[in-house]
Amino acid sequence: GIVVAASRIRHPLEARTLARLAARHAGDGAGQVVGFGLSNDERRGATDEFAPAFRIAERAGLALVPHGGELLGAQAVMETLEALHPDRIGHGVRSVEDPQVLDAVAEAGVALEVCPGSNVALGVYPAIEAVPLRAIVDEGIPVALGADDPLLFGQRLTAQYAAARELGFDDAGLADLARQSIRASRAPEAVRSAALEEVESWLAHDAELLAQQA
Repeated sequence: GIVVAASRIRHPLEARTLARLAARHAGDGAGQVVGFGLSNDERRGATDEFAPAFRIAERAGLALVPHGGELLGAQAVMETLEALHPDRIGHGVRSVEDPQVLDAVAEAGVALEVCPGSNVALGVYPAIEAVPLRAIVDEGIPVALGADDPLLFGQRLTAQYAAARELGFDDAGLADLARQSIRASRAPEAVRSAALEEVESWLAHDAELLAQQA
């Protein structure tokens, strides 16, 4: 599936054009559009000016997946929630800086695409240990663990699970992150079901190995 993303550094009218294009090609098959986003430097542009484009995408049944709350703080997450009504937010980690915003994200049921490697690479946090993944999970917010841009940051998805391990997530915790990531996706139901079964198989196999070692 494809996510069409408008750019914050372009005019909001262009975002509406992209949203109409995305809506025309909406679907859940290979090569069809499953979501509509908003990317690029979140310090540029006013979030609410992109709301009309997101309403077009929403009417087409697309997942609404804007970026927000990485380079800017918790208020940027709240503005994204209020203006764009997202299903997922790219990053959103800075929501932990304001308990009220963190509560609002949890209440809305919005998933956060947490990308530890890129957070450190961009200087948002000085080290993996400072990434607030645990605080987000403990709040009950669904997490889609991601690698952001592997070509730019040089890390694949497995490295993000290794980072989660450094943050104290055991096998059960890693499996739960994988489940949340799968459920927050727009993959076809059959693909999600198969992936969830693989997570359970991995966890059961790991438990068996530990039992044998004991």
